[in-house]
Amino acid sequence: MTRLLGIDLGEKRIGLAIAETGRDPAHAFATVRRGATLAEDVARIGAVVREQRIDELVVGLPLEARGSEGAMAAAAREWAAAISAALGVAVWLRDERLSSHRAEEALGPMPRGRSGGPPSPTQRERYRSRVDREAAALILRDELEARDVSAR
Repeated sequence: MTRLLGIDLGEKRIGLAIAETGRDPAHAFATVRRGATLAEDVARIGAVVREQRIDELVVGLPLEARGSEGAMAAAAREWAAAISAALGVAVWLRDERLSSHRAEEALGPMPRGRSGGPPSPTQRERYRSRVDREAAALILRDELEARDVSAR
């Protein structure tokens, strides 16, 4: 069985999810802070790859609404290629359009703050981290489903 790490790459955070082919569906794993440099990202992702015995990475590709690639998709491709080269792990790209929106729908609204007021900065950060992890799980589930369909 192949162990996969799903990645929802953001500007501030990286959502992570794990799955094994032929087993239970992907599950949200962790959210890590995006490094100031690629080397910091390599170190963070590399630690997870080693600790979790990951064989392949699936990185979300942020395509535009029409399916074309813009600057964000190009940056994600470049990041994925650099991570793959640095870690020596195969990387696959998966369309991630609406993954964060789907994750928010699955999680429900952001919790209210004390006395029903707006959420605190800590609550907002915690919620956004959960959304990133769940988006990574959705990206990974989409990849597993596509592999399952092509194997038929």
